[in-house]
Amino acid sequence: QVQLVESGGGLVQAGGSLRLSCAASGGILSFYVMGWYRQAPGKQRESVAVITSEGNTDYAGSVKGRFTISRDIAGNTVFLQMDSVKPEDTAVYYCAAVHTGGTYWGQGTQVTVSS
Repeated sequence: QVQLVESGGGLVQAGGSLRLSCAASGGILSFYVMGWYRQAPGKQRESVAVITSEGNTDYAGSVKGRFTISRDIAGNTVFLQMDSVKPEDTAVYYCAAVHTGGTYWGQGTQVTVSS
């Protein structure tokens, strides 16, 4: 019954910006942890950024200083502001959320960065 839907992906030129969003539904007021993960062609899925219900954040070293994760508690929505994007950021980005009932995943949204 828990659903996560990502949006905001697309094609962007290197050095540009994108803002991803993930809307959660299913009757849950808030999640303990929400985050963004990505999977590039030929690579394993990796953590990009996570944020706790207390607002604590953690970022992958490759995106520190360029990406910012935030959440809208009222709407149970998490965002990923992507600035100064690089071709290496090209991947399918997935939203994830952790609650008492388990970990839930979105369907993913494609981000492609052109050089």
